[in-house]
Amino acid sequence: MDLPIVNYSKSEYIETDTGNKVSRKSVICGSQNIILGGKTILQTGSVIRGDLRRTGVGHAVVVSVGRYCFLSQGCVIRPPSKTYKGVFSYYPMKIGDHVTIGEGTIVQAATIGSFVSIGKNCVIGRFAIIKDCCRIEDNTVIPPNSVVPSFSVYKGSPGKLVDELPESIQDIIEARTKDRYAKFVPSA
Repeated sequence: MDLPIVNYSKSEYIETDTGNKVSRKSVICGSQNIILGGKTILQTGSVIRGDLRRTGVGHAVVVSVGRYCFLSQGCVIRPPSKTYKGVFSYYPMKIGDHVTIGEGTIVQAATIGSFVSIGKNCVIGRFAIIKDCCRIEDNTVIPPNSVVPSFSVYKGSPGKLVDELPESIQDIIEARTKDRYAKFVPSA
C-alpha cells in the first residue's frame, strides 16, 4: 500500500540540520534534555516532556528518539516515574529508529525498540519495554512494567499477544518510515 504525499505549510514546521521536521504547534518542554536522532517528524499537537527529569546538576538526556520516527498529532511522550525509598524520580526513555506513534497515544515506556509501530489512542504504561519489530494495534493498553517480545502483535485492554510478525517486518517498516518521511513535503 503506497502512502500518500502529505503537504505541510513550510511556515508551520521547523526543519533542523539533521532533517527533523518539528511542528511549531507541537509542545517540547525541556528541549535541552531531548535528543532527536534525525529525519524525525513531530506533528501538530504532539508533546515531548523533557522537563520531567531527576533533579541534580548538569544536563541529562531524558528522552532519546531515534532516526526516521513519526510522532502523530496529539501523542504524548513522557518519561516514566516512580517513588523509590520515599523519593519521587523520573527515569530516562529511549525510543529506537523507525518508530511510528499514532494519534492520541500516551507513552511512558522505559524503552521502545526499533522498527515498532504503535497505533492510535494507545496507552503504553510506565516502565514498559517494547522490543524491536513489534506492532501495537489501535486502542491497546500496555500495562506498566510489561515486556512486549520481538516480532509480536499486541491488542486489547490490557494488551495481549494476538499474532506474530514475519522476520521480514524490519525491512518493511524501514521502507515505510523512509517513504513516509520522503512524502512529507512542504506545499508549493
